[in-house]
Amino acid sequence: MNENIMVLSDGRQLGYSLYGDLKGIPLFLFHGTPGSRVWFTEDDSIAKELGIFLIATDRPGYGLSDKKHHFKLLDYAQDMEELAKHLELENFSVLGVSGGGAFAAAVTYALPNQVEVCMLVGTATPFENGKPPTTMSKENRIGFYMTKYCPWLLKQLEKLKKKLIDQKPELYIKNLRKGGSYLSDWDNNMLQRDEVLENGVLHSKEAYRQGVDGVIDESKLLTKDWGFKVEKLTTPVIVWHGEKDTFSSFIEVRNLANKIPQVETHYLEEAGHFLTESDEVWKSILTSFKESVFKS
Repeated sequence: MNENIMVLSDGRQLGYSLYGDLKGIPLFLFHGTPGSRVWFTEDDSIAKELGIFLIATDRPGYGLSDKKHHFKLLDYAQDMEELAKHLELENFSVLGVSGGGAFAAAVTYALPNQVEVCMLVGTATPFENGKPPTTMSKENRIGFYMTKYCPWLLKQLEKLKKKLIDQKPELYIKNLRKGGSYLSDWDNNMLQRDEVLENGVLHSKEAYRQGVDGVIDESKLLTKDWGFKVEKLTTPVIVWHGEKDTFSSFIEVRNLANKIPQVETHYLEEAGHFLTESDEVWKSILTSFKESVFKS
């Protein structure tokens, strides 16, 4: 497996994987919640073709990265600054998917002189008064409510999920393939693809490598104030979002994008949440990124 570890200045380990063109344009990938540095079963031919160097990280408590107590969104900027120095990169860009979008925005805000482009794909949005928006699917809202009001129950459910992934991955895949009525047609169709499911198991197994605390802690974090306003972002931002996304509401994302000073938006009418699982969309995302880097 594509495993790399560096030791941060506070002694914690940071796990990361390298994909694509190792001499290309650097782009840090921030996974969803839960998630890991595992984005591809082997490598990414699209990134290689476009000359893009992908650096995927494990956030604290996931995969190979040690937990950080009292972790805040903006704290991740220092980790990424240290990783960039370790990789001898003066400048880089960031791409956050789902929950990772909050971290991509935070790193962009904290490191405006280093981050060249910020990509938000199927991104999470700030919660008002700590509550998930009513436009989010009921199933997703319930998860966040459990995070706040009965974390012990959520912990037990996550432990059962981890046990299933570790001991009966074929049953986990079978359950994923069933999809759900709360998902868009786009997302349900993605869950019928063998390669998506196979990669999903590897990705999830790494996410839960250390246990379930990583997802519990990060879910709590995403309900809190981000610690900055997107109106203050000075770096170009590119938003990609499916209008049928039931995990992260299109209405909320559009409202968020409208507040960002330098923003380019790509709204896909029939798409759901799993945008990066489509080769066609992924190529469009990376192409828009490359074009934006050359503009700036």
